[in-house]
Amino acid sequence: MAVYTDISETQLASFLADYDLGALLSYKGIAEGVENSNFLLRTEAGTFILTLYEKRVNRADLPFFVGLMEHLAERGISCPLPVHTKAGEALGELAGRPGAIFTFLEGMWTRRPTADHCRAVGAAMAGMHAAARDFGLRRENGLSLGDWRPLFESCGDRVDEIEPGLAAAIDEDLSYLEVNWPADLPAGIIHADLFPDNVFFLAGELSGLIDFYFACNDLLAYDLAIGLCAWCFEPDGSFNVTKGRGLIEGYAGVRPLSASEVAALPILCRGASMRFMLTRLYDWLNVPEGSFVTKKDPREYLRKLRFHRAVASAAEYGFDLERVTQ
Repeated sequence: MAVYTDISETQLASFLADYDLGALLSYKGIAEGVENSNFLLRTEAGTFILTLYEKRVNRADLPFFVGLMEHLAERGISCPLPVHTKAGEALGELAGRPGAIFTFLEGMWTRRPTADHCRAVGAAMAGMHAAARDFGLRRENGLSLGDWRPLFESCGDRVDEIEPGLAAAIDEDLSYLEVNWPADLPAGIIHADLFPDNVFFLAGELSGLIDFYFACNDLLAYDLAIGLCAWCFEPDGSFNVTKGRGLIEGYAGVRPLSASEVAALPILCRGASMRFMLTRLYDWLNVPEGSFVTKKDPREYLRKLRFHRAVASAAEYGFDLERVTQ
C-alpha cells in the first residue's frame, strides 16, 4: 500500500477548509506508488489526488517538483496540476507531513506495452524536455554517477548474497562507467523515472505523465536510456527492438538526437540499469520486511545491465541513424 500516513475525516476536512473545493464527499487510499501517501478525494468541486510527502522525499525539493508540474501543465503537457489554496499556496501540512492536492488525471497505465505505446511515450518525453527548458528552478540528480559507488559500498559485504561474484562485477562496471560517462551532451530537466506506471493511457491514447518526484537536471539522452530500460524489455528478459525503435522514433520526431547522443546511448543505458539495480539492491538488503518501502528484485536490472554491456552500437536498440539524428 502507498498509504504510510493515515488521516482522519476530521483532519482532512480541516485541511480542505483552506481550499475552495467545497465539502468533502469521500476519500480513500491509493494502493500504488512507493514514495508517498496518496488519496483519491471527491469533493463538491470534483475529483482530486491528495499527496502526503513521506520521509524519503526531501522537503527542500518540493517547490521544484510542484512548480515543475505547474510549469509543464501551463505549456500543454498533460500532467497533474497543483491546486492552490485560497491564499495561493500549492503546499500545506497535514498529519505532520507536507501535502498537496492535484487535479485528477484520467487514464490507466498499461501492463503490456506495445510499440505504439512506446512511440507515444518517446514523443511525450521529448515534449516534456522541450516544455521544461525555461523552468526557473534547478535540482541536481540525487542518484547520478557520483552517487552510485557510495550506494554500492553502503550495501557492505552482503552483495554476493544476491549472486556469487556480483560485488566484483559491479565494481568493474562502476569503474568503466566512471571513466567513460559522457559529460558534454545536451542537458536539461528530465523525468528520470518514466516507467509504465507513471504514464497513463485512455482509449488507446497517452493521456498524461505522473510522479515527477525524481525529476532533476541531467543529460536529456539519459532519460531516453531509462525509457529503453523500462519499456522495451519483455518478461523473459529479451530486448524488443520494435519497441525500442518506436520509443526512439517517437522521441526523435519531437527532438532530433545529436550524433554524439546516439553514440553515447549504450553507456547511458548501461548506467541507467546500474542506477536502478543499485537502488533495488540497497532496499533488498537493508529494508526490513514489513516496512513502508516496497522492495523490488534487483536481478531484473542486473539482467538488463548485462544486456547493455554487450551492445556494440545504438543500432541494436532500433536506431535508424538517418531518421533520428539532426
